[in-house]
Amino acid sequence: EHRWDSREHMGQESRQGRELGACPRESSSFHSRFTTLTITREPGSKHGAKDGANGTGQGCASASSGAAAATTALFEPGRDGQTPQVVVLVGAPGMGKTTMVRKVMVEWGEGTLHTQFDFVFCIDCKAIALPMEASVADLVSQCCPDLRVPAGKILDDQKILFIFDGFEALGFSLVQPEAELSSDPREVKPLELTLMSLLKKTVLPKASLLITMRPTALGSLRQCLKGEYYMEILGFSAARREEYFHRYFENPNKADVAFRFVRGNKILYSLCVIPVMSWTICTILEQELCGKKNLLECSKATTGMTMFYLSQLLKHRDRGNPQVLQQFLLQLCSLAAEGIWKHKVLFEEKEIKDYGLDQPGLLPYFLNERIPRKGEDNGSVYAFTHLHLQEFFAALFYVLEDDGEMVSSLGRLEKDVNKLLESYKSRKDLNVTVRFLFGLVSQKSMEYMDKTIGCRISPRAREELLEWLQGRHRGLSHPSQALKISEMDTFHFLFEMNEKSFAQSALGHFTDLDLHNTKLTLYDQMALSFCIQHWAGLGSITLQGCSFHWQDPEAELDASVPWVGVVPRVWWAREQPGQVRCAKPLFSVLSHRLQWCRLSESCCAELAALLAEHPGLAHLELADSSLGDSGVRLLCEGLRTPGSRLRILR
Repeated sequence: EHRWDSREHMGQESRQGRELGACPRESSSFHSRFTTLTITREPGSKHGAKDGANGTGQGCASASSGAAAATTALFEPGRDGQTPQVVVLVGAPGMGKTTMVRKVMVEWGEGTLHTQFDFVFCIDCKAIALPMEASVADLVSQCCPDLRVPAGKILDDQKILFIFDGFEALGFSLVQPEAELSSDPREVKPLELTLMSLLKKTVLPKASLLITMRPTALGSLRQCLKGEYYMEILGFSAARREEYFHRYFENPNKADVAFRFVRGNKILYSLCVIPVMSWTICTILEQELCGKKNLLECSKATTGMTMFYLSQLLKHRDRGNPQVLQQFLLQLCSLAAEGIWKHKVLFEEKEIKDYGLDQPGLLPYFLNERIPRKGEDNGSVYAFTHLHLQEFFAALFYVLEDDGEMVSSLGRLEKDVNKLLESYKSRKDLNVTVRFLFGLVSQKSMEYMDKTIGCRISPRAREELLEWLQGRHRGLSHPSQALKISEMDTFHFLFEMNEKSFAQSALGHFTDLDLHNTKLTLYDQMALSFCIQHWAGLGSITLQGCSFHWQDPEAELDASVPWVGVVPRVWWAREQPGQVRCAKPLFSVLSHRLQWCRLSESCCAELAALLAEHPGLAHLELADSSLGDSGVRLLCEGLRTPGSRLRILR
């Protein structure tokens, strides 16, 4: 009977626990919101990284390479056929360690999984107020104070799982005299000795342990354990990311809109491998959808969402001494930038110390320690949680204010924005870093970083970015031709900053937009729409061989969805509540010339309607199109609109 009491208590406690950032409105059950995380039992394997995720084992393993996708994998027999008694589950902040613990507790409490254990006791090392001295029985009583049976009687059964969530938060030395360890679960000892007795198996040797922790805290723990299995949380697989969006929004239409918005932005989609980043993005997009009916004018670009994610990681940090964080970030950003320049994502322990980053209170938020493979002993190696986060901090290196002394003492990279921009000509791998650079110097970003994170961003780079944008396209335009922009990344950069006045200044000297054979994702369309609406001198738009995609160009369109584009793999938006609609706003600002290719007969109704709504078009080219007789008739209806200024039709 007392076993069922324990199950009921633990299951209820776990279901009521709140996930990171959960909104007060949430009343859904844990099961309805939980999305399966991918974990690997071989965190030191050689499998390549996916989506830029820099796990402690260097990358998201695929299901075929030792990864699993359920809590059942935690205590499954290994390759040697042995069932692990001690499992160490590692993951970066926000990867879902506590969520996995809650899942284990709920499943055990409901009797659906982990039934080999008579009792499961979870110690939240981050929150629980542990006594200075305690026995194992005392710890059990503190975990489950409502038990109607003495803890000592429970411990006699010995089919027990102890969970230590956030083990690194305990903060005490794991080097304890062997002779002082306990073998009696009722013996009161200093807390360090009691816990070490559990780890070393001198007390309750048949009990199982599940320990969750950040990778940077593994060093000393390895010396205390024997026969342990290391597992790593790799975050959300591609399929699970979409599932998470649907579980978060619950409304299928909103979930589809939000996910397509993210799927069209390669940076955001890649970052969604990190569960807390998925939550961050969903939270922001939910707010945007509440204020608007679509995401066309979403006020938060990639940089804004990344800063919000950073603020969530640091919100529980002691802010009593902001100078410490400011100095740490300067050093961290210098390391990130150095790595980007050298195509480097792994950093040795010596480098971490040389940069002054060996600070236990801050380092785990940003860098993971790689778990070595069996037999390896080459010292600790670190990596940023995700490549795009390294690129974010590399961009921050160029704009984060400092007193001058810090940079000279590091003596490595010069804070020369122009050098970065000049190198971008030949190094397109710097694209994400440059995009973050534009986002960071927006007025909103500077205010947010100062207010929320306590770091000041210098506005000096704004003028350099403006001059660079204007200069790069002048060089690409022929002296006898109109000044034109033919690089899509320019619109990405301006959209990332999302400032009307800056876009007007950057585009003011140009008259032509000329894109060829480009697959325009939703993100591309939004960037174009934003820029064209603030481009007063625009006189000609050429979109030759371009296509508008409503979702990932590589994904198959679902023919059962009634508002899918009428041209295969091309999106022509129709009215739909909450739908992200970019094609129509884009055409609404064309005033002089449109060149289009590969339009089919079925497109003409939409195009005719757009021409009727916007009669200012003077030059229309429909080369390489298969309009058909009925298509031409539909098009003529649009061209008969009173006030039409069309002069040339080809």
